[in-house]
Amino acid sequence: MLINSIGQGLLWTPLVLGVYITFRILDIPDLTTEGSFPLGAAVTISAQLSGQQVLVALLLGFLTGTIAGIITGILNTKLHIPALLAGILTLTGLYSINMHIMGRANLALIDQKTLIDLIPVIGSDDVRTIVVTLPIVCGVLGLLYIFFSTRLGLDLRVVGNNRIMSVTNGIRADRMTILGYAISNGLIALSGGLIAQGNGFADINMGVGTIVIGLASVLLGEIMVASRKIVWQLVSMAIGAIIYRTILAGAMNIGISPDDLKIFSALILVVVIVAPMIGEKLKQKYRLAAYLKQQK
Repeated sequence: MLINSIGQGLLWTPLVLGVYITFRILDIPDLTTEGSFPLGAAVTISAQLSGQQVLVALLLGFLTGTIAGIITGILNTKLHIPALLAGILTLTGLYSINMHIMGRANLALIDQKTLIDLIPVIGSDDVRTIVVTLPIVCGVLGLLYIFFSTRLGLDLRVVGNNRIMSVTNGIRADRMTILGYAISNGLIALSGGLIAQGNGFADINMGVGTIVIGLASVLLGEIMVASRKIVWQLVSMAIGAIIYRTILAGAMNIGISPDDLKIFSALILVVVIVAPMIGEKLKQKYRLAAYLKQQK
């Protein structure tokens, strides 16, 4: 179960990183996630079926995801549509676009090699998944760390932290926000392509609930690795994704039906949101009690 959870967690890590960029760095609730995820899957599988190599197909999926993010960013920053509504509008439009890309609701790889097939047979499919996806995830983490260490990346973080201050310091906040949207949804689309490779097909409805998965994984990662350093924050997203998949695998092992995993995912998100708040209140109560005891 653990090996499978690690493999699945690595496949989902780019999505979690994408959600982290909008949700934590830009402080924006972006629902484009549920459209860009199947977009990446649809483009990746369609590109493969048209004769493209696996890695090229994944790159195309990433690029189309960035375009989806740019569209949401323009709706939000240039047309002044609220972020939540801008994401819903792009998500709605992507449903039709994904249908046109695939030609039908479900598109399977037929007589095509998946990403896992790129390496010789060593152990189980779960082990091969880890061997293939780990370098990709490490590469993504490394590139993001380098990016956030540059002036451009620092400007993006400043915009998310304090938009008014960033503007007064000459940072073009709108451009930085659009860039954040683009990188986020590109990573989410990449994850969609990786998941489609692992499953062997793309489905029009595979994006449903992905925002919940991403948010729960982000919060789990932050609980497990509490650090202000960007490198550890990025690594914590991968850890959160693996822990989340481990929890789901454990739930299925104790008899929870796959049909109930969506509501179980929602409950996980509720717990990881509420638990830190309860813990903080208990700490404050304990400190107050200790202070009152000292006064006596």
